[in-house]
Parts: sequence; C-alpha cells; structure tokens
Amino acid sequence: MNRKWFLPILALAAFLIFLILCPLAEVGIKALIINDALDFSYAAETLMEEQNAVMIRNSLILGVLVVIVSTCISLPLAYLLSRTEWAESKVLDILFLVPFMTPPYIASMGWILFMQKRGLLGQLIPFFKDGVTPFFTLAGLVMVMSFHIFPFMVTLLKNAMLRVPESLDEAAAVCGAGFTARLRKIFLPLVTGNYVIGALLVFVKTLSEYGTPYTLGRRIGFDVFTTDIHRYATIAPISFGKAAVLASVLVTICLFMWFIQNYITMTHSYRLVGGKGTRRTFKILRRPVKLATGAAMGFLFALAVGIPYFSVIATSLIKLRGYGLQAGNFTLAHYAELLLEHDKAMDAILNSLFLAVTASTICAVLGTLTVFAVKGLGKKWGRPLEAISLVPEMLPGIVMVIGLMLFWNDIYDVLPLYNTLGILVLTYVVLFLPFTVQYVTSSLTQISASLIEAGRVFGGNTIYVFRRITVPLILRGIAAGWMMTFIISLRELVAPSMIAPPNTLVISTFITREFEQGSVSLGMAMAVLCILITAGCLLVLNRGIKRF
Repeated sequence: MNRKWFLPILALAAFLIFLILCPLAEVGIKALIINDALDFSYAAETLMEEQNAVMIRNSLILGVLVVIVSTCISLPLAYLLSRTEWAESKVLDILFLVPFMTPPYIASMGWILFMQKRGLLGQLIPFFKDGVTPFFTLAGLVMVMSFHIFPFMVTLLKNAMLRVPESLDEAAAVCGAGFTARLRKIFLPLVTGNYVIGALLVFVKTLSEYGTPYTLGRRIGFDVFTTDIHRYATIAPISFGKAAVLASVLVTICLFMWFIQNYITMTHSYRLVGGKGTRRTFKILRRPVKLATGAAMGFLFALAVGIPYFSVIATSLIKLRGYGLQAGNFTLAHYAELLLEHDKAMDAILNSLFLAVTASTICAVLGTLTVFAVKGLGKKWGRPLEAISLVPEMLPGIVMVIGLMLFWNDIYDVLPLYNTLGILVLTYVVLFLPFTVQYVTSSLTQISASLIEAGRVFGGNTIYVFRRITVPLILRGIAAGWMMTFIISLRELVAPSMIAPPNTLVISTFITREFEQGSVSLGMAMAVLCILITAGCLLVLNRGIKRF
C-alpha cells in the first residue's frame, strides 16, 4: 500500500468503527453494565419476566414454522423452475420475485382488509361476511410471512438445482434407478447443503422481520423480538435497558445461525461445475401434469400477490367503506387528497425522497471508498475493514437502530444530531451501506489488473487511471448499489418508526398511522403510490444503468 494513503484509510476505518461498531457496543453496555460494573442480574431478570419468556418462545416457534411452510412452497417450485420445461419461462422468475419486493407491512395490511369481519372477502362471498377467524391466529401470521419470504428460498434452491449436472441423473438412470430413487439418492443430497443454508437464512430473516409482526402480530396478541424491542424503546414507560437486553439476545441467536451457515458452506459444498461443458435439458411434462402445475403456480401467485394487491388497490378506491365493493362507490378522491390537499402526505413523500436520495448518495461514496481501501490494505488488514462495513447486513435492522438511538443520545452534548432529520439519514446510511460495498466489490473483482497496468505503462498517474479506467468500469456497480439503497430506503419502516424526529413522517409511517387511526382508504392510497414510485424508479434506474 502506498504510504500516502495510510492516513486517509486509517481515518475511514475509524469513521466506520464510530458509525457501526460503537452503537453495537452501546447495546451490550446498556444490557450488561449496571452502575459502572458488569452485572448479569438485570439481563437475567428481564429474560425471566413471563411476558419476555413467552415472547422468546413465540419468536422461535414462528421462525421454525415459517421455515417449514416456506420449504413446502419453495422446494417443488424451485424444481419446476429449474428442471422442467417451466424453466424456459423467464416471466415466472420475475413474477415470483414480486412478493419479496413488496413491503411486508403493506402485504399484511392487504390480507387483514381481505380477511377481517365485513372485509373484502365477505363482500365478494357473503358466506365469509363474519371474516375468516383462523386467519387471525398464528397460522395466518405464518402464512403471510411465508408468502413474503419464499421467493428468497426459491432463488437459492433453483440456483443449486441448476448446478446439478444432467449427466449424474442420466448415469443413475442407465444403471436402472427410477425417478424416485434418483431424486432421493442423487438430486436431493446434492442440494441439501444449499437448502440448509436457505432455511437458516429464512429463520434469521423471520426473527428480524418487523413489518408483518407489527401490523398482524400485534393484532392477534403474538409478540416477537422486534415488536417487544420497539415497544420498550418507544412506548411509555420507556426502558432502553430492557430493549438492549432483548436486542443482545436477538443478536446472539442471529450470529449463532450465521456461524452454522458458514460451517455448512465450508463442509457441505459440492463442486458441480468444472471445465467440461455440460448441456442443459429440461423435463417435458405431460399435458395434464403441465396444466396442474401451471394452475398450482397461478394459485400460489394469486395468494402471494393477487389478494394483498387487490385489497390495497380496491380499498384505496372505495369512497365509503360501509358500502364496500359496490358500483358507484369508487373514487380517485383519496389520491387527489394525498397529492393536492393533505400537507402531511406530501411532507411524508418529500421526506422519503430526500432521505432515499441523500442516503443512497452517501452510501455510494462511502461504500466505494471502503472497497478501494479494502483493496489497498490487502487481505490481512482489508478483510476486517470489509467485515465492519458488512456488519449491518448480518444483524437485524432493529438492533442497529436501537444501538444508534442509545449511542447518539449519549453523545448528544457533543454531537447534537439526535432528534433531527440528520439522524435518520445516518441510520439509513448505516443500515444500507452493505449494498453498495457488495455491488462495487463485485464490479471491481471483474476488472483485469492488466487494464490498470496498461494505463500506468502509457503514463497515467494514479488519479488519472482511477478516473478514466477504474471508475467507468465500476460505475454500473455503484449505480446498482445506489438504486438498491434508494428503493429500500423509500419503503423503510423500522428506522423512521423508532428514531424519526417528532411530527416527522415518511411514507411508511404515514401508511401505518392512517391504517391504525381508521383512515384506511387514505393509507392504502399512499401504499399504492409507494409501490408505483418504487416500480417507476426501478424501471428508470434500470434503464439508466444499462446505458453505462
């Protein structure tokens, strides 16, 4: 490493430690340091409280059940999309990503509106006018969360199945093994390692999820880690100590799962891709089987996407909720009110756009600098710096938010950022910095060292080579990281609901507030606008990235 870059890189590392590790350390301090001494009694008492013990049990049960249901959905779907003629349909890949791209709190609100007493289902089918009671139980919560998370597992399993060579299946068939035997003896063992990794990640994501437990879980009285941490930190009587204890337990569980995942990745991986070319053939389904599987996938898409989107859009257009889905009871007035009359709504939209643009831009700059610092330091010192920048991705977002709340509140006299819009920008930067780091790292690793060396041979100094060769080649990665940060920032719920200044709303908190206060149509109109803004920005940014 060039010695003149040592101090700037050291300053960057110190800044990341201050930004990310110090807030996390604050969580542990609040949980275990009592009266300036290490004391486990407060944490033990908190965990022994009956409601907290029940909450921990609820969280673990919910995680296991979501893994089971997601597996039942994902395993056959991944097989159809990787090994049969359905794999040739690229549209299906896009359609089954929609549930994962939909904000979970919006999807759960759609399900509530559809299933509740005198809900949309009851208006369509009078038999259900009193609602679907079983939905407002643990079963309904598991179903809604599984419909949101299963595309993640499908993608992971599909990629694993695509890497299984067709020649292995053919060799087993030549030796007399039937379809069931080949599936059990060859195919499933080769994808089991990837499945276990996916299952562990789904478990962690379920424990980390806040939107669905906040909207549906609270309604049925099913508390989990995220809702209890939020309650202790935001609702009187506020107890940051108990919030820190629960956050520490949640971090411990998630890190334990990450260690298991890394162990499985290192010990249960198979090298299925070699230098020899392989041909890919897809199983041709008989017509009845193809019709049945097509109908099943259509039904799954209707449940995962159709019902929540129908509920959200229909509710946003209803003039009077008492009349429901009747001719003449539809209007665009709620959209007009949001865009032309409702000051809080426009403030929420503008706040969200400001936060998304600002955080994305800062992440793009900071993430790119971090990637180059990691490269300049080499493996020995670069890896720890990269690990620090990726820590927020490994932990539940609510834990990072709690840490930032505690840390910046403690140093308010030195840096009075808490209770300003700046603290939200900083929180978004911390939460979403890993996206830029990962995208830029991926782009940088694809650049051949010979291009940089050629620039230097022809007289280009370090700045010139960086500006004319390196930056243009990684610009697409920077733009992709910016785009991902922008989209997720636009719909973020947990950070603004906990750390936003008083009377400051963003799109997500506006939707949840209107939903809770009974202005459901107005809230759903904002939800539709959120989806449209996100989709529109995604299309525009994608088209812009392709021009790089």
